[in-house]
Amino acid sequence: MDWDLALTSLWPLVQGGLTGTIPLSLASFAFGLMLALLVALMRLSANRLVSGIGRAYVSVIRGTPLLVQLFVIFYGLPSIGLTIDPWPSAIIAFSLNVGGYAAEIIRAAILSVPRGQWEAGHTIGMSRTLALRRIILPQAARVSVPPLSNTFISLVKDSSLASLILVTELFRQAQEIAAFSQQFMLLYIEAAAVYWVFCLVLSAGQSRLEKRLDRYVAH
Repeated sequence: MDWDLALTSLWPLVQGGLTGTIPLSLASFAFGLMLALLVALMRLSANRLVSGIGRAYVSVIRGTPLLVQLFVIFYGLPSIGLTIDPWPSAIIAFSLNVGGYAAEIIRAAILSVPRGQWEAGHTIGMSRTLALRRIILPQAARVSVPPLSNTFISLVKDSSLASLILVTELFRQAQEIAAFSQQFMLLYIEAAAVYWVFCLVLSAGQSRLEKRLDRYVAH
């Protein structure tokens, strides 16, 4: 084990995580959550066509590997004349993937709110949309925080797949340093350790967010 190499390569790996992995994950998760909320509401719609479209989207996303989705967007679309750069391709693929999984989490969280909460909003003159925004979603948010946080942590780790389409992030940095130094085991273990630290920090943030949202839960 070349410990000098381990020390000198640590900052490039961390930097790759801070400037590549984390921004990529945050952007993809933000877009994915917006899409997930839309799809969740579609799944809850009384309109069969709207509900069916939402169900089909979730089925396709959850039934196909993320790597295949990424390759379809980056390598497949150019064959029909649509070429997208690596970063946007990764964000689109990860956002679509998050949307499929998070939609079911949000839908289940909304359904977990007692029906009496809807009726209470209606009683004081709220429209269904306003009740959803002011009463239902804050309570559903608390229920959905743990699984959504786990989805984000998984996304941080899955973002390593972006290295396969030449996106410069944590794992791509490890690959480049390993190829130059031929110390593959050292660099990949070091990259795994950096991912682990990132996930520990995110897990701590998840716990704090859960406590803050707890006040919105109806008891």
